Amino acid sequence: MRLAAALFLALLPLAGLAAEPQVLSARFAEPTTRYDHGILGDAVEWGAVTITARSGAGTSDYTIRLPESRVFEDVAPRLLDLDGDGNPEVLVVETDLNRGARLSAWRPGGTGPLAATPYIGRTHRWLAPLGGADLDGDGFVEVAYVDRPHLAKVLRVWRFRDGAFREVAAAEGLTNHRIGWDHIPGGIRNCGQGPEMITADGDWRQVMASRLVGGRIVSRVLGGYSEAAMTAAMACR
Repeated sequence: MRLAAALFLALLPLAGLAAEPQVLSARFAEPTTRYDHGILGDAVEWGAVTITARSGAGTSDYTIRLPESRVFEDVAPRLLDLDGDGNPEVLVVETDLNRGARLSAWRPGGTGPLAATPYIGRTHRWLAPLGGADLDGDGFVEVAYVDRPHLAKVLRVWRFRDGAFREVAAAEGLTNHRIGWDHIPGGIRNCGQGPEMITADGDWRQVMASRLVGGRIVSRVLGGYSEAAMTAAMACR
């Protein structure tokens, strides 16, 4: 009996890990017109995100539905393993109708985000994500976005650590979105020498590559801007 009890207790942590749904994909759902920003080219945003995850031998859909005071204001959910456990979180732009946008990370079945950056603080203010990676090789994942890409044009980097996002660096004069675009060009690439954040400069004249080095964002010019040049940069060409 004692041996059986000991084996049961030893297996509890493994059972807990097995019970965590393995995220496979995510998609926006429940289109809504309750927020009149239209920064992505139309008046339709999203009231929910549906996460498909494997649990045991099958798969299930988990729908996260926002209250009437918020929407998902984004082109698509992104899957990113923030904590290194092999199971990605769902990273999205979440907007409060009065406080503007923030970047938030979700798990299946959660009643609130696992972590989120602060809201920008004012309605009709948005951010454009680049994605995430361990940008400086410290073993922790950072996420990056351009804060108000049409106004402030500030690239911000946040580190996920101890269950929360903490801002670690910012740089002015960089952008990655124009009003009305239904896509966000650029992102994070790795051409064999570590991750780089690819954006345009604030005047849309040059393609820029930025690194996180010693707690600072260091940028260099890759060449003249065009959408084709941005695509080539992301492909390491």
